[in-house]
Amino acid sequence: MQIIQNFINGEYVAPVAGNYLDNYNPATGSFSGKIPDSDADDIEAAVHAATAAFPAWSSMPLEQRHDILRAISEGILQNLDALALAESEDSGKTVTTARTVDIPRSALNFKFFATALLHFASESHQAPGSLSYTLRQPLGVVGCISPWNLPLYLFSWKIAPALAAGNCVVGKPSEVTPLTAYLLGEICNAAGLPPGVLNIVHGLGPSTGEAIVRHPKIKAVSFTGSTRAGAEIARIAAPMFKKLSLELGGKNPNLIFADCDYEKMLDTTVRSSFNNQGQICLCGSRIYVEKSIYPRFKKDFLERVQNLKVGNPSDPNNNLGAVVSKMHFEKVLGCIELAKSEGGQILAGGSPIQMPAPFDNGWYIAPTVIEGLSSECRTNQEEIFGPVVTLQAFDSDEEALEMANSTPYGLSATVWTNNLQRAHSFATNLQAGIVWVNTWMLRDLRTPFGGVKNSGVGREGGWEAMRFFTEAKNVTFG
Repeated sequence: MQIIQNFINGEYVAPVAGNYLDNYNPATGSFSGKIPDSDADDIEAAVHAATAAFPAWSSMPLEQRHDILRAISEGILQNLDALALAESEDSGKTVTTARTVDIPRSALNFKFFATALLHFASESHQAPGSLSYTLRQPLGVVGCISPWNLPLYLFSWKIAPALAAGNCVVGKPSEVTPLTAYLLGEICNAAGLPPGVLNIVHGLGPSTGEAIVRHPKIKAVSFTGSTRAGAEIARIAAPMFKKLSLELGGKNPNLIFADCDYEKMLDTTVRSSFNNQGQICLCGSRIYVEKSIYPRFKKDFLERVQNLKVGNPSDPNNNLGAVVSKMHFEKVLGCIELAKSEGGQILAGGSPIQMPAPFDNGWYIAPTVIEGLSSECRTNQEEIFGPVVTLQAFDSDEEALEMANSTPYGLSATVWTNNLQRAHSFATNLQAGIVWVNTWMLRDLRTPFGGVKNSGVGREGGWEAMRFFTEAKNVTFG
């Protein structure tokens, strides 16, 4: 059993009130340890440490700040295998996915923003008799709250630009997947990060997370999670005039036209449907296929899906592991039952998978494909966030666009076509913050990331992140 502690002022400390939450291994369903059930007192201690560290960190020479963040990146890679195993044990994802995607990307986040801080620049405006320029100054203490699906990947995606911009951070990883964030503290100390610059406090959203949002000295909050939680954060933070970046839910369309590169599309669509057990906000959960190729696609897609191997996350031969928790397991199965009640036909999956010991109590769901539902039904309107996709055929570009834009979400969309005019038209008219054409999950860290409608406000990535974590000040000489 592992007892995780908070990381405050460069030290591992127990929660002030001495309360803990149970943690579980999704692959086996077994108890694996305890994490702090932190409250406002723990956040107060973290904010105090961050406030004390801010003057020195924000005024540190840029090259020195760069070197520390690069050392964190290198430390993550030096601990690649241990972090990948921890990520898998905590989240249920395969070790292969954690080792090839999650942990390398976490290291890259620190490397990228370490470099970005050296090149971050502001504008100047010259006019006859005057000169104006813009200062971009760090905010002070900021809050970063990250989700359970890509634990270290998304935690580092927030804290790296915040630190690069000169802020000090109070971070809360998901209480469901705390382990790699816990291990990050050791890496930061070894890299020479000064005490108090990064503080990691574990606990529940309504207690620990809300204490971060409510604290008057925390000037900005970057949050990734559910639309419901994002709305509550906005309700609390807006009257306090905090800066907010909210990356929320998705119900992403995958539009497949007859003129696409079929084999590339098929390979990628299987991946975009079920990668990380469908627990990625960018997964294409609504698959729309041009009617002329729908029968062929349906046959080939189902054949690929039925060949996916689900099981022990440590087995490199398995494609999918367990979903993250018992609560989420039951939620996804409930969504499948809802789809049946709405008239959906289960073409593949649709049920839990009973694994042999010691995984017989783990939370495994067969990759599920559903047909026969309208765009307006709850299954096609509400986020499931699991290994579940729906199939629908369309006749025309106009119908495809209407279907794609029919939900309250607008995070990402994927378009498969070799018609350049169509590609540009859909890129313009899709209600989404991210549009992929003939690819999926291809991320250039310089580009803005975020959604529209109920998928959130603000953008992460590149200069957008550096601007979010700084305040613009205009200076004019006459």
